Amino acid sequence: MAVTKETEAGSDLDSCLDSDLAKTTREPWGQASCKPAQDDQLRRERRLMKNREAARECRRKKKEYVKCLENHLAMLENQNKTLIEELKALKYIYSHKGQ
Repeated sequence: MAVTKETEAGSDLDSCLDSDLAKTTREPWGQASCKPAQDDQLRRERRLMKNREAARECRRKKKEYVKCLENHLAMLENQNKTLIEELKALKYIYSHKGQ
């Protein structure tokens, strides 16, 4: 018996149906429902979209945090510069006071 394209297609259909039967679940009211591949694809797209939004928010927060650190660094550098100048002035006053 030769295998034709029709019987191959029929066996592909049977295997597809068997895999769909594995996904069959019972609803609370006793009716069986199949989860088509579209639902899986939709769930995947929603998950990916949610993940993109979370990643975007994470990058935004990181930028904000880095900007805050840079501002703090600039403030500390200015404070350090002021303190160094004050120290130099006090050293000058102290060194000339004894003369």
